[in-house]
Amino acid sequence: QVHVEESGGGSVQAGGSLRLSCTASGNTKRVYCMGWFRQLPGQEREAVASIDNDGFVRYYADSLKGRFSISQDNANNTLYLQMDSLNPEDTAKYYCAAREADWHCPNDVNRYDYWGQGTQVTVSS
Repeated sequence: QVHVEESGGGSVQAGGSLRLSCTASGNTKRVYCMGWFRQLPGQEREAVASIDNDGFVRYYADSLKGRFSISQDNANNTLYLQMDSLNPEDTAKYYCAAREADWHCPNDVNRYDYWGQGTQVTVSS
């Protein structure tokens, strides 16, 4: 079992930045891929970015490339999402997710095994 928990959300003005953190605990040896997802109000949850345990970025949403950056600190079992140049359209609940090791990092929500409770990001104009 793996426990995932996000932190770092909050309110920010357009153009500002936030860094989200995600800690993983439990049987993390079985985790191969971790990702960030977000759910905009009234929308389906969607993939933001993913990274494998070797530190290779596997995915960025096209609309977020250049503004969002995913990284990890393996020593602390911590995943990060650096968000720059935020705009009101980025307002969403952001989730961290983990997938059991099988060398794949799919973007489908239902392909991830463990989820945090989410952290709210609100961007005002």
